[in-house]
Amino acid sequence: MTLATNTLRPALRAFLQEDLGATGDASRAAYVDRPITARIIAKQAGVLAGQTLPPVLMALLDPAVTYRPVVSDGDLVTPGTVVGHLSGPASVLLAGERTLLNLMQRMSGIATATHAAVDALNDPQIGILDTRKTAPGLRLFDKYAVQCGGGVNHRMGLYDAVMLKDNHWRLMTDLPTALCRLTHAVGPTKRIEVEVETPAELAATIACRVEMILIDNQSPDTVRRWCAQIPSDLRRQMTIEASGGIVPATLPTYARTGVDYLSLGYLTNSVQALDLSLEFD
Repeated sequence: MTLATNTLRPALRAFLQEDLGATGDASRAAYVDRPITARIIAKQAGVLAGQTLPPVLMALLDPAVTYRPVVSDGDLVTPGTVVGHLSGPASVLLAGERTLLNLMQRMSGIATATHAAVDALNDPQIGILDTRKTAPGLRLFDKYAVQCGGGVNHRMGLYDAVMLKDNHWRLMTDLPTALCRLTHAVGPTKRIEVEVETPAELAATIACRVEMILIDNQSPDTVRRWCAQIPSDLRRQMTIEASGGIVPATLPTYARTGVDYLSLGYLTNSVQALDLSLEFD
Protein backbone atom coordinates (compact mmCIF):
# COMPACT_ATOMS: atom_id res chain seq x y z
CA MET A 1 0.00 0.00 0.00
CA THR A 2 1.15 3.53 -0.80
CA LEU A 3 -0.28 6.92 0.09
CA ALA A 4 -0.84 8.38 -3.35
CA THR A 5 -1.15 12.16 -3.55
CA ASN A 6 -4.48 12.03 -5.41
CA THR A 7 -5.88 9.78 -2.70
CA LEU A 8 -4.58 11.93 0.14
CA ARG A 9 -5.80 15.30 -1.07
CA PRO A 10 -9.57 14.90 -0.43
CA ALA A 11 -9.03 13.53 3.07
CA LEU A 12 -6.45 16.15 4.01
CA ARG A 13 -8.61 18.94 2.62
CA ALA A 14 -11.49 17.80 4.84
CA PHE A 15 -9.22 17.56 7.89
CA LEU A 16 -7.94 21.11 7.33
CA GLN A 17 -11.48 22.39 6.87
CA GLU A 18 -12.44 20.88 10.22
CA ASP A 19 -9.73 22.96 11.94
CA LEU A 20 -9.84 26.16 9.90
CA GLY A 21 -13.56 26.45 9.27
CA ALA A 22 -14.80 29.15 6.90
CA THR A 23 -12.73 32.01 8.30
CA GLY A 24 -9.31 30.45 8.86
CA ASP A 25 -6.87 30.85 11.75
CA ALA A 26 -8.30 33.44 14.16
CA SER A 27 -4.84 34.12 15.62
CA ARG A 28 -3.57 35.44 12.30
CA ALA A 29 -3.91 39.11 13.33
CA ALA A 30 -1.49 38.70 16.23
CA TYR A 31 1.68 38.78 14.12
CA VAL A 32 3.20 40.09 10.92
CA ASP A 33 3.49 37.24 8.48
CA ARG A 34 6.88 36.44 6.97
CA PRO A 35 8.76 33.53 5.38
CA ILE A 36 10.03 31.08 7.97
CA THR A 37 11.77 27.72 8.23
CA ALA A 38 10.77 25.06 10.71
CA ARG A 39 11.65 21.55 11.79
CA ILE A 40 9.54 18.56 12.73
CA ILE A 41 11.29 16.93 15.67
CA ALA A 42 10.73 13.60 17.44
CA LYS A 43 10.25 13.93 21.19
CA GLN A 44 10.08 10.18 21.82
CA ALA A 45 11.78 7.07 20.55
CA GLY A 46 9.76 5.11 18.04
CA VAL A 47 9.10 4.31 14.39
CA LEU A 48 8.23 7.17 12.06
CA ALA A 49 5.29 7.12 9.66
CA GLY A 50 3.67 9.84 7.58
CA GLN A 51 6.46 11.48 5.62
CA THR A 52 4.21 11.65 2.56
CA LEU A 53 1.84 14.03 4.33
CA PRO A 54 3.71 17.33 4.90
CA PRO A 55 4.19 18.38 1.26
CA VAL A 56 0.66 17.37 0.24
CA LEU A 57 -1.07 18.94 3.22
CA MET A 58 0.90 22.19 3.11
CA ALA A 59 0.44 22.51 -0.66
CA LEU A 60 -3.32 22.59 -0.09
CA LEU A 61 -2.73 25.79 1.90
CA ASP A 62 0.06 27.25 -0.24
CA PRO A 63 1.85 25.48 -3.12
CA ALA A 64 4.97 27.52 -2.35
CA VAL A 65 5.66 25.64 0.90
CA THR A 66 8.51 23.14 0.61
CA TYR A 67 9.32 20.09 2.70
CA ARG A 68 12.63 18.27 2.92
CA PRO A 69 12.44 14.93 4.78
CA VAL A 70 15.49 13.83 6.76
CA VAL A 71 14.43 10.29 7.67
CA SER A 72 12.13 7.82 5.92
CA ASP A 73 8.91 6.10 6.92
CA GLY A 74 9.75 2.99 8.91
CA ASP A 75 12.95 4.46 10.33
CA LEU A 76 13.64 4.41 14.05
CA VAL A 77 13.84 7.84 15.65
CA THR A 78 15.04 8.97 19.07
CA PRO A 79 14.28 12.12 21.09
CA GLY A 80 15.74 15.06 19.21
CA THR A 81 15.76 13.41 15.78
CA VAL A 82 14.93 15.96 13.10
CA VAL A 83 12.27 14.36 10.92
CA GLY A 84 12.15 17.03 8.22
CA HIS A 85 12.40 20.74 7.34
CA LEU A 86 9.56 23.03 6.24
CA SER A 87 9.88 26.38 4.53
CA GLY A 88 7.09 28.85 3.77
CA PRO A 89 4.96 31.66 5.18
CA ALA A 90 4.61 31.48 8.95
CA SER A 91 0.82 31.83 8.68
CA VAL A 92 0.62 28.75 6.46
CA LEU A 93 2.80 26.61 8.68
CA LEU A 94 0.74 27.60 11.72
CA ALA A 95 -2.50 26.88 9.89
CA GLY A 96 -1.44 23.34 8.98
CA GLU A 97 0.68 22.48 12.02
CA ARG A 98 -1.90 20.79 14.25
CA THR A 99 -3.59 18.74 11.55
CA LEU A 100 -0.23 17.56 10.25
CA LEU A 101 1.13 16.63 13.67
CA ASN A 102 -2.09 14.90 14.74
CA LEU A 103 -1.88 12.60 11.74
CA MET A 104 1.86 11.93 11.87
CA GLN A 105 1.79 11.35 15.63
CA ARG A 106 -1.04 8.83 15.33
CA MET A 107 0.58 7.07 12.39
CA SER A 108 3.96 6.93 14.11
CA GLY A 109 2.32 5.57 17.25
CA ILE A 110 0.73 2.77 15.22
CA ALA A 111 4.01 2.04 13.45
CA THR A 112 5.81 1.94 16.80
CA ALA A 113 3.26 -0.45 18.33
CA THR A 114 3.47 -2.69 15.28
CA HIS A 115 7.26 -2.77 15.39
CA ALA A 116 7.10 -3.66 19.10
CA ALA A 117 4.61 -6.46 18.35
CA VAL A 118 6.89 -7.96 15.69
CA ASP A 119 9.81 -7.85 18.12
CA ALA A 120 7.81 -9.29 21.03
CA LEU A 121 6.44 -12.18 18.97
CA ASN A 122 9.93 -13.03 17.73
CA ASP A 123 8.66 -15.55 15.19
CA PRO A 124 9.51 -14.80 11.55
CA GLN A 125 7.03 -17.47 10.42
CA ILE A 126 4.08 -15.43 11.74
CA GLY A 127 3.06 -12.07 10.27
CA ILE A 128 1.36 -9.32 12.25
CA LEU A 129 -1.94 -8.23 10.69
CA ASP A 130 -4.07 -5.16 11.25
CA THR A 131 -7.88 -5.20 11.44
CA ARG A 132 -10.85 -3.00 10.50
CA LYS A 133 -10.80 -1.50 14.00
CA THR A 134 -9.73 1.89 12.75
CA ALA A 135 -11.03 5.42 13.28
CA PRO A 136 -13.54 6.39 10.56
CA GLY A 137 -11.79 8.42 7.91
CA LEU A 138 -8.34 7.26 8.99
CA ARG A 139 -8.23 3.66 7.77
CA LEU A 140 -5.88 4.37 4.87
CA PHE A 141 -3.50 6.23 7.20
CA ASP A 142 -3.73 3.60 9.94
CA LYS A 143 -3.09 0.66 7.65
CA TYR A 144 -0.17 2.38 5.94
CA ALA A 145 1.33 2.99 9.39
CA VAL A 146 1.07 -0.73 10.20
CA GLN A 147 3.15 -1.43 7.10
CA CYS A 148 5.75 1.11 8.25
CA GLY A 149 6.08 -0.82 11.51
CA GLY A 150 6.68 -4.14 9.76
CA GLY A 151 3.12 -5.44 9.80
CA VAL A 152 0.88 -6.73 7.02
CA ASN A 153 -2.46 -5.31 5.90
CA HIS A 154 -5.59 -7.43 6.16
CA ARG A 155 -8.58 -6.55 3.97
CA MET A 156 -9.20 -2.85 3.56
CA GLY A 157 -12.94 -3.21 4.13
CA LEU A 158 -16.00 -5.34 3.62
CA TYR A 159 -15.78 -4.87 -0.13
CA ASP A 160 -12.46 -6.52 -0.99
CA ALA A 161 -12.57 -9.84 0.89
CA VAL A 162 -15.09 -12.01 2.73
CA MET A 163 -14.85 -12.98 6.37
CA LEU A 164 -17.65 -15.04 7.91
CA LYS A 165 -17.72 -14.26 11.62
CA ASP A 166 -19.75 -15.30 14.68
CA ASN A 167 -22.86 -13.38 13.68
CA HIS A 168 -22.71 -14.89 10.20
CA TRP A 169 -22.72 -18.36 11.75
CA ARG A 170 -25.97 -17.41 13.52
CA LEU A 171 -27.53 -16.39 10.20
CA MET A 172 -26.32 -19.30 8.05
CA THR A 173 -28.28 -22.51 7.56
CA ASP A 174 -25.04 -24.40 6.98
CA LEU A 175 -21.53 -23.54 5.82
CA PRO A 176 -21.48 -25.44 2.50
CA THR A 177 -24.64 -23.66 1.33
CA ALA A 178 -23.27 -20.28 2.41
CA LEU A 179 -19.98 -20.88 0.60
CA CYS A 180 -21.78 -21.94 -2.54
CA ARG A 181 -23.84 -18.74 -2.49
CA LEU A 182 -20.75 -16.66 -1.85
CA THR A 183 -18.72 -18.19 -4.65
CA HIS A 184 -21.57 -17.56 -7.05
CA ALA A 185 -22.05 -13.98 -5.82
CA VAL A 186 -18.48 -12.71 -5.52
CA GLY A 187 -16.67 -14.92 -8.01
CA PRO A 188 -13.43 -16.83 -7.61
CA THR A 189 -11.09 -13.87 -7.13
CA LYS A 190 -12.25 -12.65 -3.71
CA ARG A 191 -10.65 -14.34 -0.73
CA ILE A 192 -13.04 -16.08 1.67
CA GLU A 193 -12.08 -16.50 5.32
CA VAL A 194 -14.12 -18.27 7.99
CA GLU A 195 -13.83 -17.47 11.69
CA VAL A 196 -14.15 -20.44 14.07
CA GLU A 197 -14.70 -20.44 17.82
CA THR A 198 -15.75 -24.04 18.51
CA PRO A 199 -14.50 -27.51 17.56
CA ALA A 200 -17.69 -28.04 15.52
CA GLU A 201 -17.10 -24.87 13.52
CA LEU A 202 -13.49 -25.88 12.95
CA ALA A 203 -14.52 -29.34 11.70
CA ALA A 204 -17.12 -27.88 9.33
CA THR A 205 -14.63 -25.38 7.97
CA ILE A 206 -11.97 -28.02 7.42
CA ALA A 207 -14.52 -30.24 5.66
CA CYS A 208 -15.31 -27.38 3.26
CA ARG A 209 -11.59 -26.91 2.54
CA VAL A 210 -11.78 -23.13 2.80
CA GLU A 211 -8.68 -21.14 1.91
CA MET A 212 -8.44 -19.16 5.15
CA ILE A 213 -9.38 -19.93 8.76
CA LEU A 214 -9.44 -17.44 11.61
CA ILE A 215 -9.16 -19.09 15.01
CA ASP A 216 -10.78 -16.58 17.33
CA ASN A 217 -10.62 -16.09 21.10
CA GLN A 218 -8.60 -19.22 21.86
CA SER A 219 -5.61 -19.82 24.10
CA PRO A 220 -2.20 -20.49 22.53
CA ASP A 221 -2.47 -24.18 23.47
CA THR A 222 -5.86 -24.47 21.76
CA VAL A 223 -4.59 -22.64 18.68
CA ARG A 224 -1.67 -25.06 18.48
CA ARG A 225 -3.94 -28.09 18.91
CA TRP A 226 -6.46 -26.91 16.32
CA CYS A 227 -3.74 -26.18 13.77
CA ALA A 228 -2.49 -29.73 14.22
CA GLN A 229 -5.96 -31.08 13.34
CA ILE A 230 -5.84 -29.69 9.80
CA PRO A 231 -4.78 -32.37 7.29
CA SER A 232 -1.29 -31.74 5.95
CA ASP A 233 -2.36 -31.60 2.30
CA LEU A 234 -4.96 -28.93 3.11
CA ARG A 235 -2.61 -27.08 5.43
CA ARG A 236 -0.20 -26.46 2.56
CA GLN A 237 -2.95 -24.61 0.68
CA MET A 238 -4.57 -22.87 3.63
CA THR A 239 -3.77 -19.67 5.53
CA ILE A 240 -4.45 -19.72 9.27
CA GLU A 241 -4.92 -16.61 11.35
CA ALA A 242 -5.48 -16.23 15.09
CA SER A 243 -7.05 -13.27 16.82
CA GLY A 244 -9.10 -12.17 19.80
CA GLY A 245 -7.91 -10.79 23.11
CA ILE A 246 -4.23 -10.83 22.19
CA VAL A 247 -2.44 -8.01 24.00
CA PRO A 248 1.26 -7.08 24.20
CA ALA A 249 1.75 -9.12 27.39
CA THR A 250 0.34 -12.33 25.88
CA LEU A 251 1.62 -11.87 22.35
CA PRO A 252 4.87 -13.90 22.80
CA THR A 253 2.88 -16.96 23.92
CA TYR A 254 1.40 -17.27 20.41
CA ALA A 255 4.81 -17.80 18.79
CA ARG A 256 5.28 -21.17 17.09
CA THR A 257 1.60 -22.11 17.40
CA GLY A 258 1.37 -23.05 13.72
CA VAL A 259 -0.56 -20.02 12.45
CA ASP A 260 0.54 -17.81 9.58
CA TYR A 261 -0.76 -14.55 11.02
CA LEU A 262 -1.88 -12.90 14.22
CA SER A 263 -4.34 -10.02 13.83
CA LEU A 264 -4.15 -7.38 16.55
CA GLY A 265 -6.96 -4.89 17.01
CA TYR A 266 -5.06 -2.84 19.58
CA LEU A 267 -2.61 -1.61 16.94
CA THR A 268 -5.21 0.79 15.57
CA ASN A 269 -7.95 1.04 18.19
CA SER A 270 -5.79 1.78 21.24
CA VAL A 271 -3.26 4.16 19.72
CA GLN A 272 -0.58 5.82 21.85
CA ALA A 273 0.59 8.68 19.68
CA LEU A 274 4.31 9.27 19.24
CA ASP A 275 5.23 12.76 20.41
CA LEU A 276 6.35 14.99 17.52
CA SER A 277 6.77 18.74 17.50
CA LEU A 278 6.94 21.44 14.83
CA GLU A 279 9.36 24.18 15.87
CA PHE A 280 10.22 27.40 14.06
CA ASP A 281 13.92 27.97 13.49
